[in-house]
Amino acid sequence: MEGDECGGFPPEPSEGSSQRGSVASSVTRAQDVLVYLVGDSAVHLCVEGVACVSVQELGRSVREALHIPDSAMDAFAFWLCSPLLELQLKPKHQPYKLCRQWQDLLYRFTEASEEDISQDEPCLQYRRNVFHPKSKELQIEDEGVLRLLYDEARVNILAGRFPCDPETWTGLGALSFAMELGVGLDDQKATAALREKKLISFLPAHVSGGGGGLFSTLRGKGGRQAGLEHNLLEEYRKISTLGSTPPEPTQHLRQYLSTCHSLPYYGCAFFSGEIDKPAQGILHRAGRKAVNVGISLEGVYVMDIKEKHVLLGLRFSELSWDHSYPEGEGDSHILWLEFDGEEAGTPVNKLLKIYSKQAELMSGLIEFCVELQSAAEGGAATETDNDVSLSHQPAGQAGNSDRGRGGRRGKLRRQSSVVCSRVHTLNTISYVDNGKEIKRLKPKRAASFFTRQAQPPTYSSVQVEQG
Repeated sequence: MEGDECGGFPPEPSEGSSQRGSVASSVTRAQDVLVYLVGDSAVHLCVEGVACVSVQELGRSVREALHIPDSAMDAFAFWLCSPLLELQLKPKHQPYKLCRQWQDLLYRFTEASEEDISQDEPCLQYRRNVFHPKSKELQIEDEGVLRLLYDEARVNILAGRFPCDPETWTGLGALSFAMELGVGLDDQKATAALREKKLISFLPAHVSGGGGGLFSTLRGKGGRQAGLEHNLLEEYRKISTLGSTPPEPTQHLRQYLSTCHSLPYYGCAFFSGEIDKPAQGILHRAGRKAVNVGISLEGVYVMDIKEKHVLLGLRFSELSWDHSYPEGEGDSHILWLEFDGEEAGTPVNKLLKIYSKQAELMSGLIEFCVELQSAAEGGAATETDNDVSLSHQPAGQAGNSDRGRGGRRGKLRRQSSVVCSRVHTLNTISYVDNGKEIKRLKPKRAASFFTRQAQPPTYSSVQVEQG
């Protein structure tokens, strides 16, 4: 990923690879370059020597075009993005060369078919920097910068990339509605405007029925749709009645971003992978479940792509990790996450296997974030919020990183929020280390194989309560 010392982005492949049709071949004359923003807009630049221009050089032109102040320059970074892969670039990277190597990167880091790879083409995008602390984001005053951050957060909310509870996405949708149409509309005008814009413009697609398909269409046309409209308009009325004077230009932007900051995976880089499903039925048939893996400065979050909820969320102090390469044909790259758990009342270590060709990228990003966190804590012992600064980047790669867990756990709080870990739904490996040997534990059977339990085992989701 980004940063000269970061091990998350691999060495660049050899440059004798595929030609990208959309990339200009000239290395001397000025060429038009489109740098996309999150949303529908783009920055149009005319760049000389585009084949050799670096991200750092391109950044100056984009910041000048967008009027981004120097104080907020670290808030954004350049990404190469397509439906198959997203990579944040380092300042020294040359986007032109990476575009020419895009097919090689897809073969290396995705499971896409040869046909999909041949048709895929990346775009150069300017968006939030994974390594920019949330605490610094809250200090930004510039309305244009806040608007860019808001646009990106809103896209992630609507796409379901940031799982959140109904009260959260309803409140965020109402804020978007207020920013787009203004406050103070009467009920009739607000209802007409909402129906014209459609709910999918303000609520996640999987909630508003925008995901497509016959079932979602039938489900979204009845009472559920009316209920969503009612709740959104209720929240909008609350916003309109909070103050008699028009709000400050940045008030709703800050409120939206502040709400998103409460989601632990805000600011994450996302990777695709699969985990094992628990064996089910008499034949113990199992399979794999598609997941998104979000990695931020604070921790790792494994999310169910289909159900839009968190399966596992761990801060770096709560986990150990490793990356293993395939040992034979048909094997997968695996990111291993180790964390504390419980089996039949016995404290155990749990291992979760995440199958992904992007495991190497994930492991490198985790390692770099842990180093940043350690450097920040060592350089500023008075800091208590675990936020880190880019100014605390380590001088080089550590030879042997400490991948152990540290610090004390917070109290566990039971809740049913989609933000909460669902450890009981994971197919993990449990073991104990008694100091002499590592012994794998098998769960004890509660009843005979031929006996059905009347009641399923009860278990409430848990989440670490900070403080």
